[in-house]
Amino acid sequence: MLVVLVQVQVKPEHVEAFRQESLANARASLQEPGIARFDVLQQQDDPGRFVLVEAYRTPEAPAAHKATAHYARWRDAVAGMLAAPRTSLRYANVHPDDAGRW
Repeated sequence: MLVVLVQVQVKPEHVEAFRQESLANARASLQEPGIARFDVLQQQDDPGRFVLVEAYRTPEAPAAHKATAHYARWRDAVAGMLAAPRTSLRYANVHPDDAGRW
């Protein structure tokens, strides 16, 4: 499983709008067969900072996600809300069952 953490810094005046757009995108994303999990995290002590946690079932799923209408809508809707370019990190999920023990 591929897990992508997308870090986003939002302009203060757009925090609520970004939150709503991201939640709508997350709900639609969870309907995609290649997505196992899609969380929107908002930093408690700095509400303009978010992390999107995207867990993909296959290596091809991120590209399929970016080809959806709901992703394009989110991308375009939030473009002017960002205080800085978003960044992402990719992780492989290391699960205890992968080693046969925990």
